[in-house]
Amino acid sequence: MDLEDLPGELIMWILIGSEILVFAAGITAMSAMRLTDPTGFADAQAMLDGRMAALNTVVLVTSGLFAARAERAAAGGDRRGARRGLMLAALGGAVFLAVKGVEYAHDLSAGIGIDAHPFFTFYFLLTGFHAAHVAAGVVLLAMVAIRARPDAVQAGAMFWHMVDLVWVLILPPIYLLG
Repeated sequence: MDLEDLPGELIMWILIGSEILVFAAGITAMSAMRLTDPTGFADAQAMLDGRMAALNTVVLVTSGLFAARAERAAAGGDRRGARRGLMLAALGGAVFLAVKGVEYAHDLSAGIGIDAHPFFTFYFLLTGFHAAHVAAGVVLLAMVAIRARPDAVQAGAMFWHMVDLVWVLILPPIYLLG
């Protein structure tokens, strides 16, 4: 497969690859630290509300579906359908951020802060950095929806799918692996 055969622009693939590597480095560092204190990490992880993570997973995956539908609509010349899909994807991102805000507020009110345990340092850094990407994606999707050109819709959808993928990558070590 030649680079010319990749959908979208090469620079977008470079951005996506570099972002995934940054998150992978954080996950790797967290996994290494977990080996030094498996009980402490498991106890800290048990303090999180997995229901919030499950809800946010459904929200992000669903918003990814809307982004994919927007891309398909734009490719078919349906700007209205592309705008609708992009705005629904952006709305999913906004819901994700609201749920994450509620989760953080609950954590902080329970005395869970970034310095409570090394697990929580990674938890807040990885999920916070991801939330920043979600916020950027919401803005990007809204901006792309204004004109809904097929190439821009494709780039926005690619970024959004990267945001989905990163969530799927950080979900197990943060919420599931104990």
